[in-house]
Amino acid sequence: MATPTMPPDPRGPRPRLLMCPPDHFGIEYEINPWMDVTQGSDAAIARRQWQALREAVVALGAEVELLEPAAGLPDLVFTANAGLVFRGLFLPSRFRFGVRQGESPLFERWAREHGFEVVPLPEGMYFEGAGDALFCGETLFAGYRFRSDVRGHQWVGERLGVSVLPLELVDPRFYHLDTCFCPIAPDAAIYYPGAFDEYGRSVIRDQVPRLAEVSAEEAASFSCNAVVVGRTVVLNRGAPKLAATLGAMGFDTRPLEFSEFIKSGGSAKCLTLRLDGEEAAAWKSSPAAG
Repeated sequence: MATPTMPPDPRGPRPRLLMCPPDHFGIEYEINPWMDVTQGSDAAIARRQWQALREAVVALGAEVELLEPAAGLPDLVFTANAGLVFRGLFLPSRFRFGVRQGESPLFERWAREHGFEVVPLPEGMYFEGAGDALFCGETLFAGYRFRSDVRGHQWVGERLGVSVLPLELVDPRFYHLDTCFCPIAPDAAIYYPGAFDEYGRSVIRDQVPRLAEVSAEEAASFSCNAVVVGRTVVLNRGAPKLAATLGAMGFDTRPLEFSEFIKSGGSAKCLTLRLDGEEAAAWKSSPAAG
């Protein structure tokens, strides 16, 4: 007897996210202003916060795939830094700091085992994946200075055949682009102006028609580091002004606690990697495109 096939989902394909359980997460070194090895993190609370995020995105319709955690790699939990997915390609990160470079072989192996074509960047370039490279519409917005470099972004743009807009990050607290900029639709994004120089701010304002500006106070609670599933934005609790702005723009918000991960310089977006691609093609078949 033939197995019946499910009818196609009228909402389009489900978003696919990669996450890594925080079994070995902790503050074991300091590579950004948020990290303090003397403060540490609470493993039990971190586990609950991670699980709440996983449950929230699944409830919103996303499919979550898991990477096995590894001892000695406490930041492996931040899968956004694994690389950049573009259609069937996976461009793995080249981390600036040696303490994170051990993550790359694990991310690359996972990608190959799951059918992606792995395309490494040339030696001598720094590129930290979807932490610093985010599509808004058909343009790749690329943060540089603290982790990634312009040469890496240029190579990525040429390899993928897409337009790249480099944006210099000027505040070390917002060392990755995804800590201060979050596309929420092909023509809309959340951003914190203070993380960019005047040129970067002008580029964003010129290129993104609808912007939800975040205050300095709410930016410090990592409210820009959000996960978008359809028309719902999952973000750190403590950003009521941003939530009101997003509501006026037609988006729902799902505030959650990420206190333990903020101690390491990450929040919701850092804990996920879009496997169906960060590019605009993912939105064209998504409820968020409406």
